[in-house]
Amino acid sequence: MINYPLATDTWDDKEYDAINRVINSNRFTMGPEVEMFEKEFAEYFESKYAVMANSGSSANLIAISALILSDKYDLNKGDEVIVPAVSWATTYTVLHQCGLKLRFIDIDLDTFNMDLNELKNAITENTKAVFAVNLLGNPNDFDRLLKICDENNLILIEDNCESMGAKFNGKYAGTFGVCGTFSTFYSHHMATMEGGMILTEDDELNDIMKSIRSHGWTRNLGENSVFNTKKDKFYEMFNFIFPGYNVRPVEMEAAIGREQLKKLNMFLKERKGNGKYFLDKFSKINSISLQKNQDDSSFFGFPIIFEDDVQRKEFIKLCDENNIEYRPIVAGNFTKNKVIEYFDYSIYGDLKNSNILHNNGLFIGNHHFDVKKDLDEIYNLLIKLVED
Repeated sequence: MINYPLATDTWDDKEYDAINRVINSNRFTMGPEVEMFEKEFAEYFESKYAVMANSGSSANLIAISALILSDKYDLNKGDEVIVPAVSWATTYTVLHQCGLKLRFIDIDLDTFNMDLNELKNAITENTKAVFAVNLLGNPNDFDRLLKICDENNLILIEDNCESMGAKFNGKYAGTFGVCGTFSTFYSHHMATMEGGMILTEDDELNDIMKSIRSHGWTRNLGENSVFNTKKDKFYEMFNFIFPGYNVRPVEMEAAIGREQLKKLNMFLKERKGNGKYFLDKFSKINSISLQKNQDDSSFFGFPIIFEDDVQRKEFIKLCDENNIEYRPIVAGNFTKNKVIEYFDYSIYGDLKNSNILHNNGLFIGNHHFDVKKDLDEIYNLLIKLVED
């Protein structure tokens, strides 16, 4: 029995001490711990601003909402946003919730990110933005992607929830677009129970996001770029300037995040070491295909695409027998989900590669410690399967 989980706990006494620090402070709602975590997160990723939310999904929601509310960016309800057909649900649902039209394009079967050749051809006169997803730790080719966006006057937004710590040409994924979102859910590169973050260099977006994170009020803004707050503190306690939400994080999540951030270099080093080992070893199996590293992946997990669904089912049976946890590659081809009936959307092309990934793919987990011996055992199971 191999016993290989999808995700494992990254906490030690430091995180529990941080929780106790919050308990002893008697301040549990969003406060100084969140503010410090935002500052430290922005500094780590070499960004001007970071805005914390209660999840990566909420991070997507307030990022897209802020772009629509901003006078600086030409993104409005009814406009078209191009998305890859493979991602998590809340890449897409937030666009629907904000009144935007989705245009799905295929993925590249090497990187699993959006096919940039498809992107060039999919742009219409209604396209205003590209919501690029760095899938499973793998950054997009931002040289090409930014060139396409610049040539077509498109806003680039990044869903980087699965790719914390990935880099392209030495620059962190999540910092190429006007804003980039991150998740700190349990199974991700660092864990704060629940949590998300948005990075941006834009003063106005930062201020709008901080307002709409908390009901759309001015209370937490201070000096800002979007509204001239009055000196009357009583008035500004409940002064609402935007249609907002309540997606604030709590102090415990931020306190944990501050400790996790100190360990992130170590987490990434181990994940990348495991990832390189996985690619070197499993690429020797001719009957499967793997996600190719675009540049400097942070290896969320180890996806495998089999020759067909029969082979995948046989491998799943072996995994069940050996207590190896697995899951679909994100949500597969998302357009196959019933929820698509609610969206205003179009599809460019036949999504051939997304369907191959959907029908024949799965992934197993990566971890923040050395798993090479486990990968050897899984490799031996897989070799026996494909050779029989």
